[in-house]
Amino acid sequence: MAVSDKPVTIIASDRAPSTDEFIKGLWRENPVFVQVLGMCPVLAVTNSGANALAMGLATTFVLVLSNALVSALRSFIPKQVRIATFILIIATFVTVVDYLIQAVSLDMHRALGAFISLIVVNCLILGRAEAFASKNTLGRSILDGLGMGVGFTFALLCLGGVREILGSGSLFGFALFPAGFQPWIVMILPSGGFFTLALWLLLFNRLKARKAARGVTGEAAA
Repeated sequence: MAVSDKPVTIIASDRAPSTDEFIKGLWRENPVFVQVLGMCPVLAVTNSGANALAMGLATTFVLVLSNALVSALRSFIPKQVRIATFILIIATFVTVVDYLIQAVSLDMHRALGAFISLIVVNCLILGRAEAFASKNTLGRSILDGLGMGVGFTFALLCLGGVREILGSGSLFGFALFPAGFQPWIVMILPSGGFFTLALWLLLFNRLKARKAARGVTGEAAA
């Protein structure tokens, strides 16, 4: 039997989905702490842990379903109108999640306000649709959306938890300190969001630098 000498090309989009597609969004490519995407909701709705969790889950819902639909229809969407089509798909799922939040809790819907609708223009969601879902299989696109969504939710909870604890003395509405505790009002104001984000970014960059240094030390020792 003759064996062909032609090189075999493996297309990335045809690979089987792996857990790496999910894990990368949690840490290595975290959308907030690494890629610094979606800063509008990150700074605006993280004045409490409950608001941060609700926005994170809503964004994850839209991200996973829009990635799945874009990937499923990628062969049928003309290149000339792909961005408009992606926005239409995202807007459809944002409308669904808007009504779901309104049905579950009117108070939460009022607290999040216009930022639910602004999920449509979240650069994280459109970016994953254009850069990943439109070029990969359905399974990989769902895992990518889920990983990025969970990573985004994790980042929102990191900010929302710190701001609520220091700014209100509570977490998810449960008091953590005695009655004499003086809350840091600045933490629930917009300036507190910038300050908290800066501290988390500093921590993540420090951890990345230490990991890179250990890798260089290990290679030198080897």
